[in-house]
Amino acid sequence: MSEARTAEERDGIPAGIAGQPAPAESDTTLVVVTGLSGGGRSTVARALENVGYYVVDNLPQALMLDMAELAFKAGGAARRTAMVLDVRSRAFSTDLAGAIRELKERGFSPRVVFVDADDEVLIRRFESVRRSHPLQGDGRLADGIAVERGLLEEARDQADVIIDTSHLNVNQLRRRIEELFGGEDARRLRVTVLSFGFKYGLPPDADFVLDARFLPNPYWVPELREHTGREEAVSSYVLGQEGADAFVASYADLVNATTTGFEREGKRYLTVAVGCTGGKHRSVAIAEELAARLRQSGLAANAQHRDLGRE
Repeated sequence: MSEARTAEERDGIPAGIAGQPAPAESDTTLVVVTGLSGGGRSTVARALENVGYYVVDNLPQALMLDMAELAFKAGGAARRTAMVLDVRSRAFSTDLAGAIRELKERGFSPRVVFVDADDEVLIRRFESVRRSHPLQGDGRLADGIAVERGLLEEARDQADVIIDTSHLNVNQLRRRIEELFGGEDARRLRVTVLSFGFKYGLPPDADFVLDARFLPNPYWVPELREHTGREEAVSSYVLGQEGADAFVASYADLVNATTTGFEREGKRYLTVAVGCTGGKHRSVAIAEELAARLRQSGLAANAQHRDLGRE
């Protein structure tokens, strides 16, 4: 090994990236997810994707360092990378602890998440889906679990975070990961208030559907017909009608009352659809006003207009 290469390694610079600063948690965030089969790795992986990580599932341990260096070189979204390892990965190598040490020696700072559960819980989970354990061979489920525990003992000792999922459901485990890796913004519910025209059909992704056709239609006001609900004249006309303000206020209260529950259940995007006949006047004005009121109450809300411009 050359003296220059030794110096790079001593300085924590990944191979092949000489001349660049050593990776640090501030610019290359790596998470390694492993643990017992049936412990919840797939749920952890989905939760990490929800908070913006680039997730590589079933990565062979021999390729962990290569993946880390690719993430470092790529930058951008890849700088937040999670590598999920399971027994299929160990077909290439059983030295997970050694692979993690190598990452650290080369200047990376991986956070290792280990998911675990009681044997009895793991057995029930495998039996509920009628699957065999990947390592049980011709033996019992308990035999496969015991073999896997032995293989992962050192990796468990090196873990930064150990999560026992024995008494956690899917939503509780997801929330735990989001608390650890997501930050407050990543966990917030995002609300889209979508205007549409009933004559073009209901939005298929709507969580709530509001009908603004009880309000007088600006289409029948000659000076407003060619304008849209995004313009002041139409907006003032629609919102000034009897019942309009109470309509908006009631649904703002409804959305605010449900957001905590939706976030608790893991929902990250909520679509509130507001319809009128053509999606040009009433629904647009109401959607803009409702989104503004939701923002005032602290929600991340925006207005979109599906059918504006179709007439």
